[in-house]
Amino acid sequence: MKPSDSPLPRTGAQLLIDSLKVHGVDLVFGVPGESYLDALDAFYDAQEQIKFVICRQEGGVANMAEAYGKLTGRPGIAFVTRGPGATNASIGLHTAFQDSTPLILFIGQVSTEVTEREAFQELDYRRMFGQMTKWVAQIDRPERVPEMVSHAFHLAVSGRPGPVVLALPEDMQSAMATVADTARYQRVAAHPGVADMNQLRTMLAQAERPFVMLGGGGWNEQACADFQAFAEANALPVGCTYRCQDLFDNRHPNYVGDIAVGLNPALERRIRESDLLLAVGPRLGEWTTVNYTLIDIPRPKQKFIHVHTGAEELGRVYQADLLINSGMPEFAAAARALAPVRAPWAEATLAARADYEMWQKPVAAPGALNMSEVIAFLRERLPPDTIVTCGAGAYIVWVNRFYRYTGFRTQLGPTSGAMGYGVPSAIAAKLVHPARPVVSFAGDGCFLMNGQELATAMQYDAKVIFIVVNNGIYGTIRMHQEKYFPGRVIATDLRNPDFAALARAYGLYGEIVEKTADFAAAFERAWNAPTASLLELRIDPDAILPRLTLSGLRAAALENRKR
Repeated sequence: MKPSDSPLPRTGAQLLIDSLKVHGVDLVFGVPGESYLDALDAFYDAQEQIKFVICRQEGGVANMAEAYGKLTGRPGIAFVTRGPGATNASIGLHTAFQDSTPLILFIGQVSTEVTEREAFQELDYRRMFGQMTKWVAQIDRPERVPEMVSHAFHLAVSGRPGPVVLALPEDMQSAMATVADTARYQRVAAHPGVADMNQLRTMLAQAERPFVMLGGGGWNEQACADFQAFAEANALPVGCTYRCQDLFDNRHPNYVGDIAVGLNPALERRIRESDLLLAVGPRLGEWTTVNYTLIDIPRPKQKFIHVHTGAEELGRVYQADLLINSGMPEFAAAARALAPVRAPWAEATLAARADYEMWQKPVAAPGALNMSEVIAFLRERLPPDTIVTCGAGAYIVWVNRFYRYTGFRTQLGPTSGAMGYGVPSAIAAKLVHPARPVVSFAGDGCFLMNGQELATAMQYDAKVIFIVVNNGIYGTIRMHQEKYFPGRVIATDLRNPDFAALARAYGLYGEIVEKTADFAAAFERAWNAPTASLLELRIDPDAILPRLTLSGLRAAALENRKR
Protein backbone atom coordinates (compact mmCIF):
# COMPACT_ATOMS: atom_id res chain seq x y z
CA MET A 1 0.00 0.00 0.00
CA LYS A 2 1.29 3.47 -0.91
CA PRO A 3 1.03 6.36 1.56
CA SER A 4 -2.04 8.51 1.08
CA ASP A 5 -1.38 11.96 -0.44
CA SER A 6 -4.62 13.54 0.80
CA PRO A 7 -5.65 11.72 3.98
CA LEU A 8 -9.24 11.41 5.09
CA PRO A 9 -10.37 11.22 8.70
CA ARG A 10 -9.82 7.73 10.09
CA THR A 11 -10.17 6.03 13.44
CA GLY A 12 -7.07 5.01 15.33
CA ALA A 13 -7.89 1.39 14.47
CA GLN A 14 -8.16 2.17 10.76
CA LEU A 15 -4.90 4.11 10.90
CA LEU A 16 -3.29 1.09 12.57
CA ILE A 17 -4.37 -1.44 9.95
CA ASP A 18 -3.53 0.97 7.13
CA SER A 19 -0.07 1.33 8.68
CA LEU A 20 0.37 -2.44 8.65
CA LYS A 21 -0.52 -2.43 4.95
CA VAL A 22 1.99 0.36 4.29
CA HIS A 23 4.72 -1.77 5.88
CA GLY A 24 3.88 -4.84 3.82
CA VAL A 25 2.28 -7.05 6.48
CA ASP A 26 0.63 -10.13 4.97
CA LEU A 27 0.14 -12.42 7.99
CA VAL A 28 -0.98 -11.56 11.51
CA PHE A 29 -1.25 -14.04 14.37
CA GLY A 30 -3.66 -13.45 17.21
CA VAL A 31 -6.27 -14.45 19.73
CA PRO A 32 -9.23 -12.03 19.59
CA GLY A 33 -9.97 -9.89 22.62
CA GLU A 34 -12.52 -7.29 23.62
CA SER A 35 -9.73 -4.78 24.22
CA TYR A 36 -9.05 -4.41 20.50
CA LEU A 37 -12.49 -4.89 18.95
CA ASP A 38 -12.10 -1.74 16.84
CA ALA A 39 -8.83 -3.05 15.41
CA LEU A 40 -10.49 -6.39 14.65
CA ASP A 41 -13.25 -4.55 12.82
CA ALA A 42 -10.67 -2.65 10.79
CA PHE A 43 -9.06 -5.96 9.83
CA TYR A 44 -12.40 -6.91 8.26
CA ASP A 45 -11.85 -4.43 5.43
CA ALA A 46 -8.25 -5.55 4.91
CA GLN A 47 -8.83 -9.30 4.49
CA GLU A 48 -7.54 -9.35 0.92
CA GLN A 49 -4.19 -7.86 1.98
CA ILE A 50 -3.72 -9.27 5.49
CA LYS A 51 -4.58 -12.77 6.67
CA PHE A 52 -5.47 -12.96 10.37
CA VAL A 53 -4.46 -16.39 11.70
CA ILE A 54 -6.60 -17.30 14.70
CA CYS A 55 -4.60 -19.16 17.34
CA ARG A 56 -5.76 -20.98 20.47
CA GLN A 57 -3.49 -19.42 23.11
CA GLU A 58 -1.31 -16.34 23.15
CA GLY A 59 1.84 -18.40 23.71
CA GLY A 60 1.15 -19.94 20.32
CA VAL A 61 0.51 -16.48 18.86
CA ALA A 62 3.86 -15.08 19.95
CA ASN A 63 5.80 -18.19 18.93
CA MET A 64 4.22 -18.16 15.48
CA ALA A 65 5.03 -14.48 15.05
CA GLU A 66 8.60 -15.12 16.19
CA ALA A 67 8.97 -17.98 13.69
CA TYR A 68 7.61 -15.70 10.94
CA GLY A 69 10.24 -13.10 11.84
CA LYS A 70 13.01 -15.70 11.70
CA LEU A 71 11.86 -17.06 8.35
CA THR A 72 11.32 -13.78 6.54
CA GLY A 73 13.49 -11.17 8.24
CA ARG A 74 10.37 -9.01 8.45
CA PRO A 75 8.70 -8.34 11.80
CA GLY A 76 6.30 -11.06 12.87
CA ILE A 77 3.03 -9.41 13.89
CA ALA A 78 1.07 -10.58 16.95
CA PHE A 79 -2.21 -9.26 18.39
CA VAL A 80 -3.33 -10.16 21.90
CA THR A 81 -5.67 -8.81 24.49
CA ARG A 82 -4.60 -7.04 27.67
CA GLY A 83 -3.62 -8.65 30.97
CA PRO A 84 -3.78 -12.47 30.64
CA GLY A 85 -3.31 -12.30 26.88
CA ALA A 86 -0.18 -10.19 27.19
CA THR A 87 1.32 -12.33 29.94
CA ASN A 88 0.74 -15.49 27.90
CA ALA A 89 2.53 -13.87 24.96
CA SER A 90 5.58 -12.87 27.01
CA ILE A 91 7.36 -16.17 26.32
CA GLY A 92 7.53 -15.38 22.61
CA LEU A 93 8.91 -11.92 23.34
CA HIS A 94 11.69 -13.42 25.43
CA THR A 95 12.52 -15.88 22.67
CA ALA A 96 12.57 -13.08 20.09
CA PHE A 97 14.85 -10.99 22.31
CA GLN A 98 17.39 -13.75 22.90
CA ASP A 99 17.21 -14.89 19.25
CA SER A 100 17.44 -11.34 17.82
CA THR A 101 14.21 -11.84 15.88
CA PRO A 102 12.09 -8.91 14.61
CA LEU A 103 8.61 -9.05 16.15
CA ILE A 104 5.92 -6.49 17.00
CA LEU A 105 3.35 -7.33 19.66
CA PHE A 106 0.19 -5.22 19.69
CA ILE A 107 -1.78 -5.36 22.95
CA GLY A 108 -5.29 -4.06 23.54
CA GLN A 109 -5.25 -1.74 26.54
CA VAL A 110 -7.78 -0.17 28.90
CA SER A 111 -9.11 3.28 27.97
CA THR A 112 -6.86 6.20 28.88
CA GLU A 113 -9.58 7.66 31.10
CA VAL A 114 -9.25 4.77 33.59
CA THR A 115 -5.49 4.16 33.58
CA GLU A 116 -3.68 3.80 36.91
CA ARG A 117 -6.85 2.55 38.63
CA GLU A 118 -6.03 -1.13 38.19
CA ALA A 119 -8.94 -1.33 35.80
CA PHE A 120 -10.07 -4.66 34.38
CA GLN A 121 -6.95 -6.55 33.22
CA GLU A 122 -4.85 -3.38 33.34
CA LEU A 123 -1.07 -3.68 33.31
CA ASP A 124 1.77 -1.24 32.70
CA TYR A 125 3.55 -2.86 29.79
CA ARG A 126 6.53 -0.54 29.95
CA ARG A 127 7.44 -2.00 33.30
CA MET A 128 6.34 -5.52 32.41
CA PHE A 129 8.28 -5.91 29.15
CA GLY A 130 11.09 -3.40 29.63
CA GLN A 131 13.96 -5.90 29.88
CA MET A 132 12.88 -8.25 27.11
CA THR A 133 12.19 -5.81 24.29
CA LYS A 134 13.86 -3.05 22.31
CA TRP A 135 11.01 -0.62 22.93
CA VAL A 136 7.65 -0.59 24.74
CA ALA A 137 5.19 2.24 24.16
CA GLN A 138 1.51 3.10 24.32
CA ILE A 139 -0.24 4.99 21.53
CA ASP A 140 -2.53 7.36 23.39
CA ARG A 141 -3.54 9.57 20.45
CA PRO A 142 -4.74 8.34 17.03
CA GLU A 143 -2.70 10.92 15.10
CA ARG A 144 0.47 9.30 16.51
CA VAL A 145 -0.36 5.86 15.08
CA PRO A 146 1.54 6.11 11.74
CA GLU A 147 4.57 7.64 13.43
CA MET A 148 4.83 5.12 16.26
CA VAL A 149 4.07 2.07 14.13
CA SER A 150 6.75 3.19 11.66
CA HIS A 151 9.24 3.56 14.50
CA ALA A 152 8.33 0.08 15.76
CA PHE A 153 9.08 -1.46 12.35
CA HIS A 154 12.35 0.41 11.95
CA LEU A 155 13.49 -0.53 15.44
CA ALA A 156 12.50 -4.21 15.14
CA VAL A 157 14.68 -4.82 12.06
CA SER A 158 17.59 -2.40 12.53
CA GLY A 159 20.85 -2.93 14.38
CA ARG A 160 20.41 -6.05 16.46
CA PRO A 161 16.86 -7.13 15.49
CA GLY A 162 14.36 -7.78 18.24
CA PRO A 163 10.84 -7.41 19.63
CA VAL A 164 8.81 -4.25 20.13
CA VAL A 165 5.54 -3.81 22.06
CA LEU A 166 2.80 -1.27 21.35
CA ALA A 167 -0.23 -0.95 23.63
CA LEU A 168 -3.51 0.23 22.09
CA PRO A 169 -5.97 1.93 24.47
CA GLU A 170 -9.59 1.22 23.58
CA ASP A 171 -10.59 4.88 23.29
CA MET A 172 -7.64 5.64 21.01
CA GLN A 173 -8.79 2.93 18.61
CA SER A 174 -12.21 4.56 18.15
CA ALA A 175 -11.06 8.20 18.16
CA MET A 176 -10.79 10.05 14.82
CA ALA A 177 -7.77 11.78 13.30
CA THR A 178 -6.68 13.18 9.96
CA VAL A 179 -3.05 12.32 9.39
CA ALA A 180 -0.87 11.15 6.50
CA ASP A 181 0.57 7.66 6.25
CA THR A 182 4.31 7.14 6.45
CA ALA A 183 6.50 5.45 3.84
CA ARG A 184 7.47 1.81 4.26
CA TYR A 185 10.18 1.09 6.82
CA GLN A 186 13.84 0.66 5.87
CA ARG A 187 16.36 -1.53 7.65
CA VAL A 188 19.37 0.35 9.05
CA ALA A 189 22.59 -1.51 9.83
CA ALA A 190 26.24 -0.80 10.50
CA HIS A 191 28.83 -1.69 7.86
CA PRO A 192 32.35 -2.98 8.60
CA GLY A 193 35.12 -0.48 7.97
CA VAL A 194 37.84 -1.11 5.40
CA ALA A 195 40.50 -0.98 8.10
CA ASP A 196 38.64 -3.59 10.15
CA MET A 197 38.36 -5.98 7.21
CA ASN A 198 42.05 -5.48 6.36
CA GLN A 199 42.99 -6.24 9.96
CA LEU A 200 40.79 -9.34 9.89
CA ARG A 201 42.57 -10.59 6.78
CA THR A 202 45.98 -9.87 8.31
CA MET A 203 45.09 -11.81 11.46
CA LEU A 204 43.79 -14.68 9.37
CA ALA A 205 46.97 -14.77 7.29
CA GLN A 206 49.05 -14.98 10.47
CA ALA A 207 47.03 -17.84 11.97
CA GLU A 208 47.87 -21.53 11.93
CA ARG A 209 44.74 -23.03 13.53
CA PRO A 210 41.79 -20.68 12.90
CA PHE A 211 38.23 -21.59 13.77
CA VAL A 212 34.91 -19.90 12.90
CA MET A 213 31.90 -19.78 15.21
CA LEU A 214 28.83 -18.78 13.23
CA GLY A 215 25.52 -17.79 14.80
CA GLY A 216 23.15 -15.09 15.98
CA GLY A 217 20.31 -13.27 14.26
CA GLY A 218 20.04 -10.82 11.40
CA TRP A 219 21.06 -13.22 8.63
CA ASN A 220 19.43 -13.75 5.25
CA GLU A 221 19.96 -16.24 2.46
CA GLN A 222 22.41 -14.06 0.54
CA ALA A 223 24.46 -13.37 3.67
CA CYS A 224 24.76 -17.11 4.33
CA ALA A 225 25.84 -17.71 0.74
CA ASP A 226 28.42 -14.91 0.95
CA PHE A 227 29.89 -16.20 4.19
CA GLN A 228 29.98 -19.76 2.90
CA ALA A 229 31.95 -18.53 -0.13
CA PHE A 230 34.41 -16.72 2.19
CA ALA A 231 34.90 -19.84 4.33
CA GLU A 232 35.35 -22.00 1.25
CA ALA A 233 37.88 -19.67 -0.35
CA ASN A 234 39.96 -19.70 2.84
CA ALA A 235 39.43 -23.41 3.72
CA LEU A 236 38.07 -22.40 7.13
CA PRO A 237 36.46 -24.87 9.54
CA VAL A 238 33.02 -23.58 10.53
CA GLY A 239 30.96 -24.58 13.55
CA CYS A 240 27.49 -23.17 14.14
CA THR A 241 26.29 -22.11 17.56
CA TYR A 242 23.21 -23.29 19.45
CA ARG A 243 20.07 -23.37 17.24
CA CYS A 244 21.93 -21.75 14.34
CA GLN A 245 23.07 -24.83 12.42
CA ASP A 246 21.14 -23.74 9.32
CA LEU A 247 23.39 -20.72 8.74
CA PHE A 248 25.89 -22.99 6.97
CA ASP A 249 24.98 -26.00 4.84
CA ASN A 250 25.74 -29.01 7.04
CA ARG A 251 26.58 -31.04 3.90
CA HIS A 252 29.41 -28.66 2.99
CA PRO A 253 32.96 -29.98 3.57
CA ASN A 254 33.84 -26.91 5.65
CA TYR A 255 31.03 -27.51 8.14
CA VAL A 256 32.40 -29.31 11.20
CA GLY A 257 29.52 -29.42 13.72
CA ASP A 258 27.33 -27.54 16.14
CA ILE A 259 28.63 -25.79 19.23
CA ALA A 260 25.86 -26.45 21.71
CA VAL A 261 24.51 -28.92 24.23
CA GLY A 262 26.16 -32.31 23.69
CA LEU A 263 29.26 -30.81 22.05
CA ASN A 264 31.48 -33.27 20.18
CA PRO A 265 34.65 -33.67 22.32
CA ALA A 266 36.83 -33.59 19.20
CA LEU A 267 35.23 -30.32 18.13
CA GLU A 268 35.59 -28.85 21.61
CA ARG A 269 39.29 -29.74 21.56
CA ARG A 270 39.80 -28.01 18.21
CA ILE A 271 38.16 -24.82 19.47
CA ARG A 272 40.26 -24.80 22.63
CA GLU A 273 43.45 -25.40 20.63
CA SER A 274 42.73 -22.79 17.95
CA ASP A 275 45.03 -19.78 17.69
CA LEU A 276 42.45 -17.51 16.04
CA LEU A 277 38.77 -17.57 16.92
CA LEU A 278 36.43 -15.72 14.59
CA ALA A 279 32.93 -15.38 16.10
CA VAL A 280 30.53 -14.04 13.49
CA GLY A 281 27.08 -13.21 14.83
CA PRO A 282 26.69 -15.10 18.13
CA ARG A 283 26.32 -13.52 21.55
CA LEU A 284 28.60 -16.22 23.01
CA GLY A 285 26.15 -17.19 25.69
CA GLU A 286 26.09 -20.03 28.19
CA TRP A 287 25.26 -22.95 25.88
CA THR A 288 27.64 -21.86 23.13
CA THR A 289 30.59 -21.56 25.52
CA VAL A 290 30.00 -24.67 27.65
CA ASN A 291 28.87 -22.61 30.62
CA TYR A 292 31.47 -19.91 29.88
CA THR A 293 34.39 -22.36 30.08
CA LEU A 294 35.17 -22.93 26.40
CA ILE A 295 36.69 -19.47 25.96
CA ASP A 296 38.70 -17.75 28.69
CA ILE A 297 37.15 -14.68 30.37
CA PRO A 298 37.84 -11.82 29.96
CA ARG A 299 40.77 -12.34 27.55
CA PRO A 300 40.63 -15.45 25.35
CA LYS A 301 43.97 -17.24 25.11
CA GLN A 302 43.72 -17.27 21.30
CA LYS A 303 43.49 -14.22 19.07
CA PHE A 304 39.84 -13.29 19.00
CA ILE A 305 37.64 -11.45 16.50
CA HIS A 306 34.00 -10.79 17.37
CA VAL A 307 31.46 -9.55 14.83
CA HIS A 308 27.97 -8.66 16.06
CA THR A 309 24.96 -6.62 14.97
CA GLY A 310 24.68 -4.86 18.34
CA ALA A 311 27.47 -2.64 19.61
CA GLU A 312 26.25 -3.23 23.16
CA GLU A 313 27.21 -6.92 22.90
CA LEU A 314 30.80 -6.34 21.82
CA GLY A 315 33.16 -6.51 24.78
CA ARG A 316 30.31 -7.44 27.11
CA VAL A 317 31.89 -10.70 28.32
CA TYR A 318 34.89 -11.31 26.10
CA GLN A 319 37.53 -8.72 25.21
CA ALA A 320 38.47 -9.25 21.58
CA ASP A 321 41.53 -8.22 19.59
CA LEU A 322 39.18 -6.96 16.90
CA LEU A 323 35.58 -5.88 17.44
CA ILE A 324 33.37 -5.30 14.40
CA ASN A 325 29.88 -3.85 14.73
CA SER A 326 28.07 -4.77 11.54
CA GLY A 327 24.92 -6.21 10.10
CA MET A 328 25.41 -9.79 9.01
CA PRO A 329 24.64 -9.21 5.29
CA GLU A 330 27.05 -6.26 5.26
CA PHE A 331 29.85 -8.19 6.96
CA ALA A 332 29.38 -11.35 4.90
CA ALA A 333 29.54 -9.38 1.64
CA ALA A 334 32.72 -7.64 2.78
CA ALA A 335 34.28 -10.95 3.86
CA ARG A 336 33.49 -12.53 0.51
CA ALA A 337 35.20 -9.63 -1.26
CA LEU A 338 38.49 -10.17 0.62
CA ALA A 339 41.34 -11.77 -1.29
CA PRO A 340 41.83 -15.32 0.07
CA VAL A 341 44.84 -16.06 2.25
CA ARG A 342 47.21 -19.01 2.07
CA ALA A 343 45.54 -21.74 4.13
CA PRO A 344 48.02 -24.19 5.67
CA TRP A 345 45.13 -25.45 7.83
CA ALA A 346 43.18 -26.98 4.92
CA GLU A 347 44.02 -30.54 5.94
CA ALA A 348 42.98 -29.80 9.52
CA THR A 349 39.61 -28.61 8.20
CA LEU A 350 39.17 -31.90 6.34
CA ALA A 351 40.07 -33.79 9.51
CA ALA A 352 37.53 -31.78 11.50
CA ARG A 353 34.90 -32.65 8.89
CA ALA A 354 35.80 -36.33 9.21
CA ASP A 355 35.31 -36.04 12.98
CA TYR A 356 31.87 -34.58 12.36
CA GLU A 357 30.85 -37.35 10.00
CA MET A 358 32.01 -39.95 12.49
CA TRP A 359 30.03 -38.15 15.21
CA GLN A 360 26.90 -38.49 13.09
CA LYS A 361 26.95 -42.27 12.88
CA PRO A 362 24.04 -43.85 14.82
CA VAL A 363 24.82 -45.07 18.32
CA ALA A 364 23.48 -47.87 20.49
CA ALA A 365 20.70 -46.86 22.88
CA PRO A 366 18.44 -48.59 25.42
CA GLY A 367 14.99 -49.63 24.27
CA ALA A 368 13.34 -50.79 21.07
CA LEU A 369 13.28 -47.37 19.40
CA ASN A 370 16.64 -45.72 18.69
CA MET A 371 16.39 -41.98 18.07
CA SER A 372 19.78 -41.80 16.34
CA GLU A 373 18.58 -44.25 13.68
CA VAL A 374 15.28 -42.39 13.32
CA ILE A 375 17.08 -39.11 12.68
CA ALA A 376 19.57 -40.78 10.34
CA PHE A 377 16.60 -42.06 8.30
CA LEU A 378 15.06 -38.59 8.15
CA ARG A 379 18.41 -37.10 7.14
CA GLU A 380 18.30 -39.23 3.98
CA ARG A 381 14.53 -39.18 3.43
CA LEU A 382 13.58 -35.53 3.77
CA PRO A 383 13.94 -33.14 0.79
CA PRO A 384 16.68 -30.50 1.16
CA ASP A 385 14.17 -27.64 1.54
CA THR A 386 12.48 -29.23 4.58
CA ILE A 387 12.06 -26.96 7.60
CA VAL A 388 12.67 -28.75 10.91
CA THR A 389 11.42 -27.18 14.13
CA CYS A 390 12.09 -28.10 17.74
CA GLY A 391 11.06 -26.84 21.14
CA ALA A 392 13.27 -27.57 24.14
CA GLY A 393 14.27 -30.67 26.05
CA ALA A 394 16.82 -33.45 25.98
CA TYR A 395 15.33 -34.83 22.75
CA ILE A 396 16.71 -31.93 20.71
CA VAL A 397 20.25 -33.23 21.21
CA TRP A 398 19.37 -36.29 19.12
CA VAL A 399 17.92 -34.14 16.35
CA ASN A 400 20.71 -31.58 16.19
CA ARG A 401 23.49 -34.16 16.39
CA PHE A 402 22.24 -36.60 13.75
CA TYR A 403 20.32 -34.38 11.32
CA ARG A 404 21.91 -32.16 8.66
CA TYR A 405 20.37 -28.76 8.07
CA THR A 406 20.81 -27.82 4.46
CA GLY A 407 20.79 -24.03 4.53
CA PHE A 408 19.23 -20.82 5.70
CA ARG A 409 16.03 -21.28 7.69
CA THR A 410 15.76 -25.03 7.48
CA GLN A 411 15.94 -24.97 11.30
CA LEU A 412 13.68 -23.21 13.77
CA GLY A 413 14.36 -23.43 17.49
CA PRO A 414 14.56 -21.09 20.49
CA THR A 415 18.00 -20.21 21.85
CA SER A 416 16.10 -19.18 24.96
CA GLY A 417 15.38 -22.87 25.63
CA ALA A 418 11.63 -22.23 25.72
CA MET A 419 9.49 -25.35 25.74
CA GLY A 420 6.37 -25.33 23.58
CA TYR A 421 8.02 -23.69 20.55
CA GLY A 422 8.08 -26.62 18.12
CA VAL A 423 4.36 -26.92 17.35
CA PRO A 424 3.42 -23.25 16.73
CA SER A 425 6.65 -22.46 14.88
CA ALA A 426 6.01 -25.36 12.51
CA ILE A 427 2.51 -24.08 11.74
CA ALA A 428 3.87 -20.61 11.00
CA ALA A 429 6.55 -22.14 8.78
CA LYS A 430 3.94 -24.04 6.76
CA LEU A 431 1.80 -20.93 6.37
CA VAL A 432 4.80 -18.90 5.17
CA HIS A 433 6.12 -21.67 2.91
CA PRO A 434 3.14 -23.89 2.02
CA ALA A 435 5.07 -25.79 -0.67
CA ARG A 436 7.94 -26.82 1.63
CA PRO A 437 7.83 -29.87 3.90
CA VAL A 438 7.77 -29.02 7.62
CA VAL A 439 8.61 -31.51 10.38
CA SER A 440 8.17 -30.55 14.02
CA PHE A 441 9.81 -32.28 16.99
CA ALA A 442 8.53 -31.98 20.54
CA GLY A 443 9.07 -33.90 23.73
CA ASP A 444 6.03 -35.13 25.64
CA GLY A 445 6.37 -32.29 28.15
CA CYS A 446 7.23 -29.75 25.46
CA PHE A 447 4.29 -30.71 23.25
CA LEU A 448 1.64 -30.17 25.89
CA MET A 449 2.76 -26.58 26.46
CA ASN A 450 1.35 -25.47 23.09
CA GLY A 451 -0.13 -28.66 21.66
CA GLN A 452 -3.55 -27.05 21.45
CA GLU A 453 -2.30 -25.32 18.30
CA LEU A 454 -3.00 -28.57 16.46
CA ALA A 455 -6.43 -26.99 16.11
CA THR A 456 -4.79 -24.12 14.22
CA ALA A 457 -3.00 -26.57 11.94
CA MET A 458 -6.30 -28.26 11.22
CA GLN A 459 -8.19 -25.00 10.67
CA TYR A 460 -5.67 -23.65 8.16
CA ASP A 461 -4.76 -27.00 6.57
CA ALA A 462 -1.12 -26.64 7.58
CA LYS A 463 0.20 -30.11 6.67
CA VAL A 464 2.98 -30.39 9.23
CA ILE A 465 4.34 -33.74 10.39
CA PHE A 466 4.49 -33.49 14.19
CA ILE A 467 6.81 -35.95 15.94
CA VAL A 468 6.30 -36.31 19.69
CA VAL A 469 9.17 -38.00 21.53
CA ASN A 470 7.46 -39.58 24.53
CA ASN A 471 9.61 -40.90 27.36
CA GLY A 472 7.17 -40.18 30.17
CA ILE A 473 9.38 -37.69 32.00
CA TYR A 474 10.63 -34.14 31.99
CA GLY A 475 13.90 -35.52 30.65
CA THR A 476 16.31 -32.65 31.08
CA ILE A 477 15.34 -32.04 34.70
CA ARG A 478 15.41 -35.77 35.47
CA MET A 479 18.89 -35.91 33.99
CA HIS A 480 20.05 -33.15 36.32
CA GLN A 481 18.37 -34.80 39.29
CA GLU A 482 20.18 -38.07 38.65
CA LYS A 483 23.48 -36.24 38.25
CA TYR A 484 23.27 -34.01 41.32
CA PHE A 485 20.70 -35.76 43.53
CA PRO A 486 20.91 -39.44 42.54
CA GLY A 487 17.99 -41.58 43.63
CA ARG A 488 16.01 -38.57 44.89
CA VAL A 489 13.65 -38.19 41.95
CA ILE A 490 10.65 -35.91 42.38
CA ALA A 491 8.26 -33.91 40.15
CA THR A 492 9.56 -35.21 36.82
CA ASP A 493 7.33 -38.24 36.07
CA LEU A 494 4.58 -37.61 33.52
CA ARG A 495 1.35 -39.50 32.94
CA ASN A 496 0.63 -38.68 29.33
CA PRO A 497 -2.37 -38.95 27.05
CA ASP A 498 -2.39 -41.05 23.91
CA PHE A 499 -0.90 -38.38 21.66
CA ALA A 500 -1.87 -40.16 18.44
CA ALA A 501 -5.50 -40.38 19.60
CA LEU A 502 -5.34 -36.70 20.56
CA ALA A 503 -4.24 -35.83 17.04
CA ARG A 504 -7.12 -37.84 15.61
CA ALA A 505 -9.51 -35.95 17.90
CA TYR A 506 -8.33 -32.76 16.19
CA GLY A 507 -9.09 -34.31 12.80
CA LEU A 508 -5.45 -35.13 11.97
CA TYR A 509 -3.64 -38.39 11.24
CA GLY A 510 -2.11 -40.02 14.33
CA GLU A 511 0.02 -43.12 14.88
CA ILE A 512 2.15 -44.63 17.65
CA VAL A 513 5.62 -46.00 16.88
CA GLU A 514 7.42 -48.17 19.41
CA LYS A 515 10.17 -49.84 17.35
CA THR A 516 12.91 -48.45 15.15
CA ALA A 517 12.01 -50.91 12.38
CA ASP A 518 8.46 -49.54 12.24
CA PHE A 519 9.34 -45.88 11.87
CA ALA A 520 10.03 -45.66 8.13
CA ALA A 521 6.66 -47.12 7.12
CA ALA A 522 4.84 -45.00 9.70
CA PHE A 523 6.57 -41.90 8.41
CA GLU A 524 5.47 -42.64 4.85
CA ARG A 525 1.88 -42.96 6.02
CA ALA A 526 2.18 -39.62 7.79
CA TRP A 527 3.82 -38.07 4.73
CA ASN A 528 0.99 -39.22 2.48
CA ALA A 529 -1.84 -38.32 4.87
CA PRO A 530 -4.32 -35.74 3.54
CA THR A 531 -4.00 -33.68 6.71
CA ALA A 532 -1.33 -32.76 9.19
CA SER A 533 -0.12 -35.81 11.07
CA LEU A 534 1.37 -36.78 14.41
CA LEU A 535 3.74 -39.65 15.13
CA GLU A 536 4.17 -40.50 18.79
CA LEU A 537 7.56 -42.14 19.38
CA ARG A 538 7.60 -44.07 22.63
CA ILE A 539 11.19 -44.35 23.78
CA ASP A 540 12.92 -45.78 26.82
CA PRO A 541 13.45 -42.99 29.40
CA ASP A 542 16.91 -44.40 30.09
CA ALA A 543 17.97 -43.26 26.58
CA ILE A 544 18.26 -39.65 27.66
CA LEU A 545 21.16 -38.51 25.46
CA PRO A 546 23.34 -40.13 22.79
CA ARG A 547 26.28 -40.36 25.19
CA LEU A 548 24.39 -40.76 28.47
CA THR A 549 21.81 -42.97 30.11
CA LEU A 550 19.89 -42.06 33.25
CA SER A 551 21.00 -45.26 34.94
CA GLY A 552 24.61 -44.50 34.05
CA LEU A 553 24.34 -40.98 35.41
CA ARG A 554 22.81 -42.26 38.62
CA ALA A 555 25.48 -44.92 39.09
CA ALA A 556 28.31 -42.46 38.44
CA ALA A 557 26.83 -39.89 40.84
CA LEU A 558 26.39 -42.46 43.59
CA GLU A 559 29.94 -43.71 43.08
CA ASN A 560 31.29 -40.15 43.34
CA ARG A 561 29.44 -39.70 46.61
CA LYS A 562 31.20 -42.73 48.07
CA ARG A 563 34.61 -41.27 47.35
